[in-house]
Amino acid sequence: MLMEEYFKNMKRILEEIEATQVNNIKYSAQVIVNSLINGGIWHLLDTGHMLMYEAVGRAGGMMAVRPVRVSVEVSNPTRYREADIKKEKIYMDEIEGLPYYIFKKSNMQPGDVLMIGSVSGINILPVEMAILARQHGLTVIGLTSIKYSKFLKSTHRSGKKLYEVCDIVIDNCCDVGDALVYVEQLKQGICPASGIAAAYIMWALQAEVIELLLKEGKIPHIYISNHMPGADEHNTSAWLEYEKEGY
Repeated sequence: MLMEEYFKNMKRILEEIEATQVNNIKYSAQVIVNSLINGGIWHLLDTGHMLMYEAVGRAGGMMAVRPVRVSVEVSNPTRYREADIKKEKIYMDEIEGLPYYIFKKSNMQPGDVLMIGSVSGINILPVEMAILARQHGLTVIGLTSIKYSKFLKSTHRSGKKLYEVCDIVIDNCCDVGDALVYVEQLKQGICPASGIAAAYIMWALQAEVIELLLKEGKIPHIYISNHMPGADEHNTSAWLEYEKEGY
């Protein structure tokens, strides 16, 4: 029963994406193509749970999608002692000043496109990165849940949310709380929608980008599965051509 409800509700989200987001996806694709054929780069920064793995390096995916990977680690090995105080949890996307550091350490330049994924769209990192990128001449595409974001309070000093500071917004159409199936015995929802919704949108976007590039007479470079015959040779050669041509 829970499985069937999940199937039904997930299909509802995907159908809503198709019904409401096609124009935004097409607009985003055109902006990306214009950037790529003019020497720009398509950057992807995802604070969620899917796109940095699903959209990068996958069979059938574009080599032109370049991830912004960020790692913040603290190592403090000590002798054992009882924890007398409850430590406050802090997450990477809540650190003030980190977006500026990321932007300055990145290879983003005017004319590039930065796509930012954040389901809630309320924390410092996605909001500040969008603001910084636009200030420096990039076009910013936000992938977020507008409904969920409107329900929450921004932690950014401006009070703004991701959907309010981007050039283009693609709504993943997820519900408040991002859980599709309410379980009475647990008194909570299960089965988030945002991961599959994000992947659904990303592959639709890549399909549109590829179609537009082909219409421009440009041949995009695409990964094939490592299990296919000749994959190493294809992917190595295609990558070298991508590095030269930019798409």
